[in-house]
This record gives sequence, structure tokens and C-alpha cells, in this order.
Amino acid sequence: MGLDIRFPLGLMFLVTGGLMTVYGFFTRGSAIYQKSLGDNLNLQWGIIMFLFGAVMWYLGKRQSWKNDPVNPRPWERPQYPH
Repeated sequence: MGLDIRFPLGLMFLVTGGLMTVYGFFTRGSAIYQKSLGDNLNLQWGIIMFLFGAVMWYLGKRQSWKNDPVNPRPWERPQYPH
């Protein structure tokens, strides 16, 4: 039961943010950005999404669940009847 949603969520944002950043980088100064007052929103939000994905991926990766008999996970602790 060591599934952590941060890992796949981080990968999804890493890939999407990376694609948006690359697309925004190669379309700098294009006429498509006139509707957004000249701001390259693909590049800006791509970087933000990439950084968010990197943080989520790191937090999901560092959390490692191991079978530890001394400090078991809360749901693996023995239940003693009262």
C-alpha cells in the first residue's frame, strides 16, 4: 500500500510543463501572443508547471515505505482488544 499520488502527479506536471516550456521557447515573438498583450503565457506557465511537477515528484520519491517491525505503518500496527 505504498502508492503515493504525488509521484504520478509530479510526472504528469513535469511532462506537460516541459512541453509547454519548449513550445513557448520556440514561439517567442510570434503573433499568437498578441491576444495576451504580448506575454508568452506558454513559456511562463510551462516553467511554473514544470517546477510544481519537480517538487511533487521529489516529495513522492523521498517518501519510502519499508517494512519496519520496530516502527510499523499506522495501519499495520497490531490491534489488541480492550
